[in-house]
Amino acid sequence: MSTALVVDDHPFIRATVCMLLRQDHLDVVGQADNGIDALRLAREQAPDLIILDIAMPGLDGLEVIARLKALQHPGKIVVLTSLLAEAYSLRCLQAGAAGYVSKTDDLGELSKAVRAVLSGYTYFPEVALSSVNHQDLRSSEAQCIASLTDRELMVLQHLARGLSNKVIGEHMLLSNKTISTYKSRLLEKLRVNSLIDLADFARRNQLI
Repeated sequence: MSTALVVDDHPFIRATVCMLLRQDHLDVVGQADNGIDALRLAREQAPDLIILDIAMPGLDGLEVIARLKALQHPGKIVVLTSLLAEAYSLRCLQAGAAGYVSKTDDLGELSKAVRAVLSGYTYFPEVALSSVNHQDLRSSEAQCIASLTDRELMVLQHLARGLSNKVIGEHMLLSNKTISTYKSRLLEKLRVNSLIDLADFARRNQLI
């Protein structure tokens, strides 16, 4: 029987995913609500499969994926998130995830992803690699988003949700000064003048 670790900061979602995995005959060997505990449990349990949200406290999800892949016996990682696939699915693929499922999809999508990944395949929305987005990528805002590093994108989300530098720093284990530097860099890269403009940019591009 394949083993699984479920990582999400929402208890209801963790419970729902655990139930689904057990129905698919997987043994859930651990649950975590943050990236730090996820890494610890992954080292201790060496699960075959890790279901991972990427918007969590402690460490940003893309960094968690990179650290999980560096383990001696990394499990297959399926990202289950509400974050927009256009902005994140390709980044998750590049970081080392084997699958990407949106929380807005039917739960059957997660079952399909789990079966595919455990069979040695990847499972990503077509938008990740499809040519249909090439027109969108030519737009200036899409190019700005593509120019952001993974961490800049996470800081942008937190700022757009109205979190203070202090809270974001605690959330991402970074100093206030570092967050302030990221904020200045984001204003410059996205060619906006204020936090209100940043929030409008994030909402307009469905990043939050």
